[in-house]
Amino acid sequence: MSVRTRDQLGGRAAIVGIGATEFSKNSGRSELKLAVEAVHTALDDAGLTPADVDGMVTFSMDTSPEITVAQAAGIGELSFFSRIHYGGGAACATVQQAALAVATGVAEVVVCYRAFNERSGRRFGSGVQQREPSAEGAALGWSLPWGLLTPASWVAIAAQRYLHTYNLTPEAFGHVAVTDRRHAANNPAAYFHGKPITLADHAASRWIVEPLRLLDCCQETDGGQALVVTTADRARALRHPPAVITAAAQGAGRRQEGMTSFYRDDLTALPEMDVVARQLWRTSGLRPSDIDVGILYDHFTPFVLMQLEEFGFCKPGEAADFVAADALPLNTHGGQLGEAYLHGMNGIAEAVRQLRGTSVNQVAGASHALVTAGTGVPTSGLILGADG
Repeated sequence: MSVRTRDQLGGRAAIVGIGATEFSKNSGRSELKLAVEAVHTALDDAGLTPADVDGMVTFSMDTSPEITVAQAAGIGELSFFSRIHYGGGAACATVQQAALAVATGVAEVVVCYRAFNERSGRRFGSGVQQREPSAEGAALGWSLPWGLLTPASWVAIAAQRYLHTYNLTPEAFGHVAVTDRRHAANNPAAYFHGKPITLADHAASRWIVEPLRLLDCCQETDGGQALVVTTADRARALRHPPAVITAAAQGAGRRQEGMTSFYRDDLTALPEMDVVARQLWRTSGLRPSDIDVGILYDHFTPFVLMQLEEFGFCKPGEAADFVAADALPLNTHGGQLGEAYLHGMNGIAEAVRQLRGTSVNQVAGASHALVTAGTGVPTSGLILGADG
């Protein structure tokens, strides 16, 4: 994949299985067990067995190594295993890695997974604690001493600048929260099933770090999610219609840091997602008007607005109105604000359901889904398409 040329990966691999545990605030079991449950469920969904798997991909932040999950899940020999860095920015890149492996014959069936007890165990929202010395930690050293201690505080800097630049109020962010929770209310798997909110609810929620309120911040979740990737040809013989990987990309911008890129020329945009967007459009040959559903990483609501603008769905500063008008079906599973925070992996699963026609908030005739991974960090994205 190059930022300058069209790649040759599109259409050569597909997602054929999705599986998850329940989403909770206290799973009562280890992260390894959550991973294995999700892997088994995804394989069963695909009509495959552990014996079919020869590749595994996860996040560098995951506590359950590929070989350990393989052993616990009854998977045999592996010819491919990989991990992706940068937290939630890795989500779509796990699928890209799997697609690269099967398209080149390095592996035949690759499972991507993510599992954690992020509510009952380590809570990422609590910020940086007991970090080993590293170059990344040194970069954080320019922000932490001044009170920017948590992800919400890091995002709040960019969010405040966005509101100032476009003469908006925090209500602009509320449209994302309301949309996500409306979809979550219809989703039995969502933590906030049956609990929609209004703009008034958003405005009444307590401040976390101004201009971010409680309802601008994703929840914290225990759970696991797995995805099964194989070649497009093999996919057509399996249980469900495949979700073809039409395009996949990673992206890091100039002067990129992990969540604290405050020294860029413009804090109202997400250059890393612009890198991803250019590659996805170039490789797929599609345009924003061709996308039927958007599953945009929503750890914090302001970055959903910026993503819509980076992908060209609307002009800078216009995304709040775009969301309010329901111009694009958005986060139809409820997103990480409404369904679960699984570092974006549950969003990929929702895109697959949309293309299969099995979402609880189904978009009629959905044939192209855009999925993005975590923003504010080096990130990734996918365009998935219905077969044929």
